Amino acid sequence: MADIDADGRDSRTTVPEQRRDGRADEPAQVDVDQALLGGATYRGLAEQRLSPAEERFERRRRTVGLVLAPVLALIFLALPLDMPPSQQTLAGILIGVIALWITEAVPIPVGGLIGVGVIVLMGVAPAGDVLQPFGSSTVFTFIGAFILAQAMLKHGLAQRFAFRILSLPGVGRTTGRVVIAFGVITCLLSAFVSNTATVAMLLPTALGILAVIAKLLQSRGLSKPGWDPTRLRVGFALMLMLAYGASVGGLLTPVGTPPNLIGRALIEEATGERISFADWMITAFPICLAMFLVLATILLLLNKPEIRRIEGVEEYVAAERARLGKLSRAEKNTLIAFAVTVSLWIFPGIVALVAGTESRVYETVSGRLNEGIVAVLGASLLFLLPTDWRSREYTLNWSDAARIDWGTILLFGTGIIFGALLDDTGLAETIGNASSDWLGLTNAFAITAFAVLLAIIISETTSNTASAAVVVPIVIPVAAAAGVDPFVPALAATFAASFGFMLPVSTPQNAVVYGSGTVPITRMIRSGASFDVIGAILILLLLPLMVAVVGLGR
Repeated sequence: MADIDADGRDSRTTVPEQRRDGRADEPAQVDVDQALLGGATYRGLAEQRLSPAEERFERRRRTVGLVLAPVLALIFLALPLDMPPSQQTLAGILIGVIALWITEAVPIPVGGLIGVGVIVLMGVAPAGDVLQPFGSSTVFTFIGAFILAQAMLKHGLAQRFAFRILSLPGVGRTTGRVVIAFGVITCLLSAFVSNTATVAMLLPTALGILAVIAKLLQSRGLSKPGWDPTRLRVGFALMLMLAYGASVGGLLTPVGTPPNLIGRALIEEATGERISFADWMITAFPICLAMFLVLATILLLLNKPEIRRIEGVEEYVAAERARLGKLSRAEKNTLIAFAVTVSLWIFPGIVALVAGTESRVYETVSGRLNEGIVAVLGASLLFLLPTDWRSREYTLNWSDAARIDWGTILLFGTGIIFGALLDDTGLAETIGNASSDWLGLTNAFAITAFAVLLAIIISETTSNTASAAVVVPIVIPVAAAAGVDPFVPALAATFAASFGFMLPVSTPQNAVVYGSGTVPITRMIRSGASFDVIGAILILLLLPLMVAVVGLGR
């Protein structure tokens, strides 16, 4: 069989050697549970699998960032450039912020806040104008969606959904089906729940199933003495499906991942065309489906499981479902709040299909059922639906809600601020004209390819949210300078900003999976690079087609 380890050692699985009496020697038994489940569910990059050289690199990277960010900004500000002072100042500050984001010298949201503060201090724009995007309804969409996701995680509704899918007939009988089923679960959950939260929630289940498979390998004599259960190819495929599937599923809805909301807000502001929740889902679904099929194929080909047929997974899933028991009152309340919110998000799109987007009914419904307002009202239901009326206990309390990812919300706000200032100062147009002339970008396909490539490169080195905040405002004026409708290139950049499959630092979900200790970085790079390339091709081929089918853009 092919190698299990990915570090170059010859650790192929073999049957036990034959003794002189014809019987096989019993291999030394490895404690699979301790190897896979004995540590914390998530071990951060600074806690697990970092060699001394890697630790030194991380320290140096952050130290370099602290020095490099202000130095680069000051050098750019001192250059004798033929551009308005406000544009040069903003560009210098953004260069410093990008350096902070790439090196992670400070937490990524803090890097954005530093940039906002310096922008006001340097007189680029008044504080009131700079901070105005924090009042955007999209910020409240974030807050409401995060609170709903927090309730799903707290009460175990997401985990129950995962076990329900895994218990479908035949799913737990082969390793390939288990990997694909986990991908389906992850994609569907991450369309509405934070990608990172989805992966963190499903990781213990994935490790439990991997332990069952590892024990089966050991019992069949397919493991060498002293083998490492954390270095199974089926484990590589399962864990990478968990990380990458979340990124793919996040593209399915506007609220699936922060880059979607940032890109949509910037596109709507630049083009004046609203992208409804339903329009986004219709556009994204075929792309996500194609990407998922390609993802499953790549992972199972590059990480071919050691065995195909398995026993024990169905029993494990059945035992876990039995342990969960019946739906609790809190789970039912969460389901009600979630269903109400999603229904109201989709309802304006249904009205548009029936009455048309120019009708008074649609204008009234879409105006009043603003996605931010719907998200906040849906989340508020969690504080109104009781789990125990006698003691006045409700589905969620404020201490639970306060645990949502406020850092992402702050980063979203700063991203919108930078995008608005790029437009207001004219810097985006200057960059667009210069890029168009230098690269010779004159048609929609070339500009879209440039947008996708730039977004993927940046998302590999910094956060997806920061990638969208940087790339989309640049792509829009590049398209305008070439006389091309910016809708497709900007939306392509938004989708590509959710890539970043090669490195643990590319996305939080990559870091969570890598921190489990079950995926060597060489496997992540090889699988991630393959999916980056094919995913980019799918966006270039399918996105313009779906935008035309749905009737978006000009």
